[in-house]
Amino acid sequence: MEWTFLDTWIVVVGMLGAMSCALLGNYLVLRRMSMMGDAISHAVLPGLAIAFLVSGSRESLPMLIGAILIGVLTTFFIHGIDKLSGLDRGASMGVVFTTLFALGLILIRQAADHVDLDPGCVLYGAIELTPLDTYLWFDWEIPQAAITNGAMLLINLIFVLLFYKELKITSFDPALATTIGINANVMQYVLMTLVAATTIAAFESVGSILVIAMLIVPGAAAHLLTDRLGLMLMISLVFAAVSALVGHIGAITIPKWFGFEDTSTAGMMAFMAGVLFSGVLLFAPRYGLISRLLHQLLLGVKIVRDDILGFLYRYQELASPDATPVQIFQVRDALKAGFTVDLSLWDLARRNMVKKVADRLTLTRSGLDRGRNLVRSHRLWETYLCNKMGYCDADMHRHAHELEHYTNTELQSKLGQITGNPIHDPHQRKIPEP
Repeated sequence: MEWTFLDTWIVVVGMLGAMSCALLGNYLVLRRMSMMGDAISHAVLPGLAIAFLVSGSRESLPMLIGAILIGVLTTFFIHGIDKLSGLDRGASMGVVFTTLFALGLILIRQAADHVDLDPGCVLYGAIELTPLDTYLWFDWEIPQAAITNGAMLLINLIFVLLFYKELKITSFDPALATTIGINANVMQYVLMTLVAATTIAAFESVGSILVIAMLIVPGAAAHLLTDRLGLMLMISLVFAAVSALVGHIGAITIPKWFGFEDTSTAGMMAFMAGVLFSGVLLFAPRYGLISRLLHQLLLGVKIVRDDILGFLYRYQELASPDATPVQIFQVRDALKAGFTVDLSLWDLARRNMVKKVADRLTLTRSGLDRGRNLVRSHRLWETYLCNKMGYCDADMHRHAHELEHYTNTELQSKLGQITGNPIHDPHQRKIPEP
């Protein structure tokens, strides 16, 4: 792979465009308005086409004015249809953006005969050509697209910093924002206006595909990694920048593995953003699929482990002093937890709570204490549910069984106080001493 200054500028333009989109996209994700970014990015096409037809050129100012007007109208149309028709927000967005997008394609098709405009450029952009359209600044030739996207990133950054509190409150609780004097509707329309402007700033260089991807994917990935807004904003910016860099590298290297010269850089940037998001979705520490599955597995093992200790304690409680220890197959049959029983038994043996003698099980001192504690919690919960809540039917045992696993010493003590430190539960079984 031969890297030149052109590749550097392509990556810089991609990073600036992706980061400017990602910054505002966080608020679309938090407001559950991800499709609104998609709607605006499609719906601005009529504004672009009208600006082309009126001005006869692709100058940034008329494009920006046309796109912002259509972007604001799109927001009004969606809210209007949502309120007047009773349709859900998704249906309203679908009606508005598909209609305007189709109108935009028709107008662009007509404008293509009079203006240097390629409909494919609207979808995929021409980021590979951006280093050729430069602006001379103090003997530095800087691509026009880098200046445009960089300026949009700076504007968005200033907006977020100045109205950080207002954006945060209106994103999480618009009703609260209204009660403390913050106009949630005004903030939303300003946000949508900047989304439309950001979309147009990035349109020529990266097209609508990367715009849509970067409006949503970095914010969604950051939201899986953190619940703190400030950190979420920073993570999304890093995610967008890395997607642009890895995407361009992939565009000039991966196609050669399959015998092709190269592919669309903007498309590959969007694809790599999806690949990186998939990695976050799988491996995020708290909300990733694998971590959640691992957490569920560990929780399942803990519950089965507690059930084994409780079962062995009850067996020992009912059995005569000279009775033989319980057999392992009896535990499996009683709990019906499959391989989790074997895994839990291994863990209990490792923790020195259960001792295996041939195919039989006995409780150690620590296992006996833990089993007594679980049974005490269970019977206190049954007493509380029946005597204090009047809930004495057959499901009482099931609810007490669920609650016993999450009862610590402090809660158990409060249960004992509330129920009057009873000696027997509603089934007249002795409640073990703490």
